Amino acid sequence: MLNKKLTYTAVSAVLLMVIAGCGDKPTAAPAAEAAPSSTAAVSGAEGTAGNGADGAEGTVTPSVAPQAEPSPSPAATAEPAKPEKQSQSIEVYFTDPQQLDLVPATVTISFGNETEKYTESFKALQTSSTADQVTLWGGIELKSLEFKDGQVTLDVHKPVEAQLGAGGEAMAVSSLAKTFFQFSEVSSIELLVDGEQVESLMGHVDLEHPITRENSGL
Repeated sequence: MLNKKLTYTAVSAVLLMVIAGCGDKPTAAPAAEAAPSSTAAVSGAEGTAGNGADGAEGTVTPSVAPQAEPSPSPAATAEPAKPEKQSQSIEVYFTDPQQLDLVPATVTISFGNETEKYTESFKALQTSSTADQVTLWGGIELKSLEFKDGQVTLDVHKPVEAQLGAGGEAMAVSSLAKTFFQFSEVSSIELLVDGEQVESLMGHVDLEHPITRENSGL
């Protein structure tokens, strides 16, 4: 009986020692701080080049290009004022149906400058309003007209159908001279055919270059 009691006592002592040893074990160390989340790491890695080499800033700010201001529209250029037209009564010269003599007629022309005045005067020579006044210049085309230093220069084109006889040609040149020399500022007339000086307008009468009051008999 004594031996059994000693055995129980020894076993109890061993158990106490084991329990005591378990109570003395050190407490487990606290878990280490959690590493940064993978999302944060990725955000830092995707930073723009402007955020620095370490990529600490994770938000990308889009750049906005400056808007160009619209250029001002050019101001409208005012059109130059056209010269006011003036009217003047002049005499132009036709012939009778038999082409025996010159017949004067009074017409009114409108013009804005001297060149236009002489152009309108020539046009009046080409148009007759009555059967008793026959134009000597109706079939002739005026290509250009210039007034400079007192001289009127006309460049005309004469088609075949505008051809006249010797008497008609002489009256045509005379009617031109009488019409233009009524203007005191006109001192001479240069008549060209297709840009050239010709000896005769229609092949019958010599043509002066230029025509003046003296050589035209006025």
